[in-house]
Amino acid sequence: MTDTRSCATDDLNQHIHDWLHTLQVISRLSEKTVSAYRRDLAQFITFLSTHTSGSVSLNTLQTLRPADIRAFLASRRAKNIGSRSLARQLSALRNFFAHLHRRELVNNRALELVQTPKIPRALPRALSVSDATRTLKSAGEMESRPWVAARDMAVLALCYGTGLRIAEALALTTSDVSTNTLRVTGKANKTRIVPLIEAVSGHIQTYLDICPFALLPSQPMFRGVRGGPLSPRLIQQRMVQVRSALGLPPSASPHALRHSFATHLLGNGGDLRTIQELLGHASLSSTQIYTQVDTERLLETYNRAHPRA
Repeated sequence: MTDTRSCATDDLNQHIHDWLHTLQVISRLSEKTVSAYRRDLAQFITFLSTHTSGSVSLNTLQTLRPADIRAFLASRRAKNIGSRSLARQLSALRNFFAHLHRRELVNNRALELVQTPKIPRALPRALSVSDATRTLKSAGEMESRPWVAARDMAVLALCYGTGLRIAEALALTTSDVSTNTLRVTGKANKTRIVPLIEAVSGHIQTYLDICPFALLPSQPMFRGVRGGPLSPRLIQQRMVQVRSALGLPPSASPHALRHSFATHLLGNGGDLRTIQELLGHASLSSTQIYTQVDTERLLETYNRAHPRA
């Protein structure tokens, strides 16, 4: 249910309408996000109308206790709603209450006393060394135009051989590339220097030698067939073709090659601080997740190979 008119008073419905308008016009949230927030609040208002046996008003919201909000979350959990969705619903409610607070309509801090459900962090899905290698080779074999084949192999080689995000690879200019290093501009416009191994350098040079377009030092060096900047969507589509041909899982994406880079480095003795710098992670905690990936890989190997497993 996404309509609160039958469960809330007229003035509260008007404030809900104003809030949604603010999200869309002032905050410029996407239509999908606004729709999700509308639905989340409607479910909460509907619950409260039953919970309090009456129409929900500003006064109802003013007198809410943390126990009331926890009762709502429990009712959602009883319907098999997961932690991620519950966390989003709490975010929507906090946003709405903040909207009312700014307008001096409701001053209730109950939501601040309700803990957000913990969301299990999904482990990155890395490819095996052989699958990563086959991916690069297959990407080149699927394209009849030599320069396009060289381009796609170079981009994917950057993801696997240097751990770049796809956006970082496609933003590279010829001036960012030297004999054995790359200057990479990552998130928040932070620049880092990444070693360029010979195998990746060779793929880049092959592409540069046969690219049919003039590549100015200030412009992206990877180009589409019409000469404009290469869209990440084209590389993603190439990966869809590759994983179909090789029978790889749906998780095999350009970003999975970045995960593979980090996982394989760690598995071969790389230290976390170095991997953090190579990946451009602001926090070491973002890099530490690869220790779990490597541990899972070791356990899989143990269970598959040990006679007592």
